[in-house]
Amino acid sequence: MKNTWEIQLSGSGGQGMVLAGIILAEGAVLAGKNAVQTQTYGPEARGGASKAEVIISDGEIDYPKVVKPDVLLTMSQAAFDKYAFLVETGDTLVLVDSTNVTDLSGTGGKLISLPLTKMAAEEVGKAMVANMVALGALVTLTGVIPPEALEEAALARIPKGSEGLNVKALRLGSEAARQVVK
Repeated sequence: MKNTWEIQLSGSGGQGMVLAGIILAEGAVLAGKNAVQTQTYGPEARGGASKAEVIISDGEIDYPKVVKPDVLLTMSQAAFDKYAFLVETGDTLVLVDSTNVTDLSGTGGKLISLPLTKMAAEEVGKAMVANMVALGALVTLTGVIPPEALEEAALARIPKGSEGLNVKALRLGSEAARQVVK
């Protein structure tokens, strides 16, 4: 098991990458790990570039920014085009939303492509929970934190009344990831 994970979550504004980063970091803390979460986004409320970085470690974290991602999640083509160059080794997990990312050229790493937004829309009933589908898949693929810690953190952050929807989305992503690694 890795001692430190550098994770970058990227997409377009409105896709919930900042919230996903916060939930992932809080889940790590609930699991007894150290975590740092940072975010950047364009001036547009929706549609501009959005990125959240999370570093999770069993020990101290010396620098709060991702230098070389162990995991790169891209939820939009623009995010993939902007950040795929960061992947230098075959050890990096590159998780892409195939609903929105169709040109996968320009990256190395272990590429896993799942229709995250389509799954959220068709199987949960709301495309807006694609970020939760992505988090469920990411945690299952990496084992970075226990799924229970992720769910607990999500339930503490999501809007009241949407708990069932979001937990369903997390579990859907987890199940899709399990199917990939069979």
